[in-house]
Amino acid sequence: MKTIHEINIDNSSAVIDGKRIDTSRSGSQMLTELYRIYVNDYPKFFKMDILCKLGFIASELLLQAEGAPRFTDRADRADRAILFFNHSSSIQADKAFEETIRDRSDFFPSPSVFVYTLPNIVTGEIAIRNHYYGETNFIILNERDDERIRQVTEAAFTDPTTTSAIAGWIEAPDNHHFTAALKLITK
Repeated sequence: MKTIHEINIDNSSAVIDGKRIDTSRSGSQMLTELYRIYVNDYPKFFKMDILCKLGFIASELLLQAEGAPRFTDRADRADRAILFFNHSSSIQADKAFEETIRDRSDFFPSPSVFVYTLPNIVTGEIAIRNHYYGETNFIILNERDDERIRQVTEAAFTDPTTTSAIAGWIEAPDNHHFTAALKLITK
């Protein structure tokens, strides 16, 4: 496996291939700033939870570093996998949904919040936007384990169709504390 590009984002900085991306904001506002500057063509971004926004922005910046065409011009691909890992699953959305069902006298379950209680929604959003038909997987680990992430990613390449992957750690327990360490990897 060979890393082509890598991105690291936390609540106060974004670094791609070792170069810091200038941002004037932090937390979820930083993700919105990055969206407006570097993407700005997918309004569904504003409905996403923090985990999905983080994965979406990180993957978009990786694909721009790769030189991928605008998403409307991207061809269908069955050769790219998306493999994400974290510890807290979709806890931020889980808590938000719990608030909508906690009080029996003011019960208002929200489908728009509920959908993000599934951590694999982020991999699905990326796959749909980019016309990826390869493996998508979101694995919950007890703690970040880069060796385990490498092993699972390497195993994905045993499928002869898979020639590249967006893989790595993506954690977002709340709107102000998050981290993504993703790589664009080829065989």
